[in-house]
Parts: sequence; C-alpha cells; structure tokens
Amino acid sequence: MAGTIDARLQELGIALPEPPAAAGAYTQVVRVGDLLHISGQVPFWNGELKFVGKVGVEFSLEEGQEAARTCALNIIAQAKRALDGDLDRVRRIVKLGGFVNCPSDYLDHPKVINGASNLMGEVFGDKGQHSRFAVGAGSLPLGVAVEVEALVLAE
Repeated sequence: MAGTIDARLQELGIALPEPPAAAGAYTQVVRVGDLLHISGQVPFWNGELKFVGKVGVEFSLEEGQEAARTCALNIIAQAKRALDGDLDRVRRIVKLGGFVNCPSDYLDHPKVINGASNLMGEVFGDKGQHSRFAVGAGSLPLGVAVEVEALVLAE
C-alpha cells in the first residue's frame, strides 16, 4: 500500500524521475544520524539533461523555476531511495541550497529557487517548510541553469 507522501505525489500528478548516479568522486546521499545530506541535484530527467544554459539569457524566470523544480524532484527521488522507498519517513525538509547559472547582474535568484521550495511545500506540507539560500553563479556543472542541494531530517 502506498504511503501518505506517495499518495500525495499521485494526487498532484507527479511522477518521480529515476535518481541520477553521482557524476564524480562523491555519493548522492550521506546519512549522518537522522540527517540526509543530499548532494546538489541538476535537472536530469530519467537520464536526460535538461535546461542547459543561463537563466536570464537562454531561459526565462519561469523556465528557471521549472529547472529548480526538476532538481527538487531529483532530491525527493534520492531521499526515497535512501529511505528504502518510504517517503513517510521524512520528518522535515531542513534546508535547500540553490545555485542559479546567470549573468552577474541577474537579481531574481530567490524567485528561481522558489521552484524547488514550492514543490517541497506541495509534497510535504508543513514538513516541507525549510531554510534556504539562493545564489547566482557564473557557471554550473554541465552548463545547467540550476543546481539544488538539500538537508533532510528522516526516521
């Protein structure tokens, strides 16, 4: 039987992507006690890299938000894998960190990363409320528009 969060995902019409493998000499999730440290996720969707370019140049604010949402879906997929498929074990999304590939004069980083933050609220309700940072970067791995990392409290 599906858990509460799986049912919520289904109700929202959200299918999680296959969580991508690490692209270097690191692991996607490190568990320390009750905390999952989830490495920065880029907008992969089932093995296909999306949103390559800069927000404010190749991508609009809304497209940047969609890229951030895709990163957040990968975060949830990584958490699900780390929690043996049971997202009901998530007690809180503690923190998100967002990086936006953009020109140096771009100022809407927080609005872009809202794409990830809003998804956490939609999926986890009050447990999805988190602290956060959102910064601009001159470039990101693989040239992607957005990267998001997370700290998750879990049973």
